[in-house]
Formats: sequence, C-alpha cells, structure tokens
Amino acid sequence: MAGPGGEGAANKKPEELHPHPVLDQLAGVQYCINSPPPWTEAILLGFQHYLLSLGTVVLIPSMTVPQMGGSDLERAKVIQTLLFVSGLNTLTQTFFGTRLPSVMSGSYAFLIPTTSIIRAKRYEMLQEPHKRFAHTMRGIQGALIISSCFQMIIGFLGFWRNVVRFLSPLSIVPLVSFTGLGLYYLGFPLYLPLYIKSKRPICDRFAVLFSIPVVWLYAEILTWCGVYNKSPDALSSCPTDHTGLVGAAPWIYFPYPFQWGTPTFDAGEAFAMIVASFVASTESTGTFYAASRYGSATPVPPSVASRGVGWLGIGSLLNGIFGSVTGATASVENAGVLALTRVGSRRVIQISAVFMIFFSLLGKFGAIFASMPFSIAAALYCIFFGYVSSAGLGHLQFCNLNSFRTKFILGCSFSLGLSIPQYFREHQSNHGYGPVHTHSIWFNDAISVIFMSHPTVAVLVGLLLDRTLPRGEDEQGKDSGTHWWDKFVLYNGDVRSDEFYRLPCELNAFFPPL
Repeated sequence: MAGPGGEGAANKKPEELHPHPVLDQLAGVQYCINSPPPWTEAILLGFQHYLLSLGTVVLIPSMTVPQMGGSDLERAKVIQTLLFVSGLNTLTQTFFGTRLPSVMSGSYAFLIPTTSIIRAKRYEMLQEPHKRFAHTMRGIQGALIISSCFQMIIGFLGFWRNVVRFLSPLSIVPLVSFTGLGLYYLGFPLYLPLYIKSKRPICDRFAVLFSIPVVWLYAEILTWCGVYNKSPDALSSCPTDHTGLVGAAPWIYFPYPFQWGTPTFDAGEAFAMIVASFVASTESTGTFYAASRYGSATPVPPSVASRGVGWLGIGSLLNGIFGSVTGATASVENAGVLALTRVGSRRVIQISAVFMIFFSLLGKFGAIFASMPFSIAAALYCIFFGYVSSAGLGHLQFCNLNSFRTKFILGCSFSLGLSIPQYFREHQSNHGYGPVHTHSIWFNDAISVIFMSHPTVAVLVGLLLDRTLPRGEDEQGKDSGTHWWDKFVLYNGDVRSDEFYRLPCELNAFFPPL
C-alpha cells in the first residue's frame, strides 16, 4: 500500500533539464565598465593593479639592461621610464582606445629582436659599459619607432578591423585561452586557502593587497636568516636585498624623450620589431576580449579592436621615444584581476595609471615596491593567467561542441598552439637560436617571434581551419557561432556598443567606428 503522498509522488513529472543559458555579457560582475565603485575602494583597487603591473615592468629591464652594459642606475632609470610610459599608455587606451579596463605594460614579444640588437657586433665592440648601453638603447629605440608606425597604420587605417572580422567564437577560443596559458612559464603553482569569511567579498577583492605583504615579510625573514645563500636559482628571484634598485634609484626622476641620445636605425632590426609588433597586437586583441568579458561588456567590435591597436602603436612610439627597451601590450595579469575582484570599472584602471606615473617620478618610493621578489609575482600569475584563459573557454558556449568539425578545429589549434612554440623555445634555449637558422638574423628573429607566441600560432591554426574546412550541412556557420557573432561585427549592429565603447567628448562624430 502506498504511503502518504505516494500517489502524488508517482504522478509527479520528472523535472525537465535545460542547458545553462547563453550570455553575451558575463553576469556576476559587481562593477562593470561604466559603474565605478566608491572612491576609497576604487583607490585601493587601483593600487592593487599598480602592484601587479610591477612584475613585467621590473622583469623585462632586469633581463635586458645588464646585457646592454647598464649599471643598477641605468636599470632603475629604465624601469622608471617603462613605468611612466605604461601609465601614459593606460590612460590613452582607456580614454581614446578600446575604452576597456585594460592596463598597458611592456611586451615579452619584443625580447627576441631586442636581444639580437644587444648582441649585434657593432655594439659588442664597445668596451666602455655606459657607452655600450647608450648606443644599444638608441638602436632599440629606432627599431621600436619604426614598428610603432606599422601598428598605427594597421590600426587607424582599419586593416586590423578587417582581420578581426574573420574571427568567429570558435577561433576566438584558442586566441584568448592561449593569451593566458601561453605565459605559463612565468608562473608556478601556489595555493593559499582562505580562512577569513565575510559577507562582503573583501578577501577576493583585495587578495593581492593581503597576500603580498605576508609573503614579502616571509621572504624578508628567510633572507635575513641566509636561507637563499645556498641556492643560486632562489638567490636571483626570492631574496629581498639583491635587487639594487632602492639604492640606485634617484629620489626624483623625470623621464624625458631621447634621454639616451638620438635613435639609430637598421632595416633588418626594424623588420624583426615590426613582426614583434604584429604578435603584440594579436596577443593584446586576446586580452581585449578577456577584459570585455570580465568588464561585463559586449564582445569588442572589430573597429574598436582596430582603434585599440592604433593606440597601442602610439604607446610603442612613446616607449621608443622615451627609451624603455620594449614595446607596449595589454597586460594579461591585470585582466585576470578583473575576474578575481569582479570589478571591471574603467575608473579603477585609470587610477592605477595615476599610481604608475606618480611612483615613476618618485624614484626611491617606487623602487621600494619594484623590489618585490619575482617569486611573489610568479605565484600571482598562475591565478590570473588561468582566469584569462577561462575567458576564452567561455566562448565555447556559442559553438556546437557536438560537431566533429568543431572538435577537430579546437583540438588542432590547442595541440599545435602548445607544441610548436614549445619546440621553438626549447631549441632557442638549447642552441641559442631558433630552428630556422639562416645568415639573415632579422629573418630568423621574425620566424622565432611568430612561432614562439602561443596565442599567435593557436589563432592562426584555428582561423585557417575554420575558414577552409567544408561546413557540410552547417551553411550558416552555427557550429562556429557565427550566427551569434554577426551582430557584433559592425559597431552599430548592437545597440549596446555605444554604452561601452563610445569615445568621450562626442569624438565619435569625428572618428566614427564602422
């Protein structure tokens, strides 16, 4: 005999299951691009972004300036210069570029051509270190200035817009995913459980501000105890008293154009830098899509991405004019912070740019923060790079994952996006040059720059396969998500574009996006 309610339970229909809804704007973001948090919270969040940007700003000059013959004083000045122009580039990008909450920083894509310039015979013949540093810097500046012109041309004249229009959600996935995953070699795994619980997301929102002082203090104690003296690897990245930045940095320093002298130009070196600027533009485009996702905005229209690349070229031009050893790119790690804090406010990023400029002028104070052990930044990178790569995977919701064509394109782009750059990187590390080794150093560098970039290789493979493989019965491109993507291809195709990407002061009337 059935128990109480047994008949009703038997007649109850099973709950119908539905997949998660498709969202072109990410839900759960507390402060989106146009909704700034309170000023106190915005300042703290801006300072947090500033601290995180120091990893790249300090690491690139620390790798290149000693090879150029520069002393700790030159290294400190280059770091201050890169920090200064990064602040300027962030302000221009958030006001006139993509208008996304994206921090501009130095690019690792320029390291290969920069290293070739450093090792050029005409500079190795110079014996006096300061003279060698100044002449090498002028050569790097000249190549950066030429490459920045290329970025401005493809960006402002709309060439980059036409390239981005070929992308679909299926090819966006490897681009954005490898923008984060492709920098895996800069980080290492670290997990700290959270014991503090609060109704407000304080621990998540200010996790960087909480964790850096604790780990830094721990590193201070270990340094004072001499723990790192027996480990050469740890000695270069973990201790707090071997940077030399605080002692070498001037109290007040104003970076100014051509501070190292008149730039010099070489055609081959400029070509290699142009290829590096193409790679930096590709990687920055992936970061733009991640920033738009975590800023709860609609996907970036191609015309806005092209405008952002144009202003990225202006940023690289400033890098070349002021002398900062590398070009500009959108910071991947700072895009990951948007996901952690769930704050995608443009104002927060602009405040961080003010911090960057302020501490670049006050050399000693800025050097204190810049002397943060690299291991702290590396641990943070593991989290934030993962957030950025997951933004790319989020675009899979618009694709048909039950299609064998989709599976083949994703599998090939991910497999080749991982293996080819790793092969080039290992060959470069073991032999001192890439797999392509001809008498033309600039050609070797150009090939290595392209094929050592995980996002560039992955998106090229994905785009090529998506555009060439037959679609079969999928004539409208629904498996690739093209039917959903079409309304974002044109700026006026979606009514929300003005809300997120409109230029200030009615500048859209003079520079209309297409």
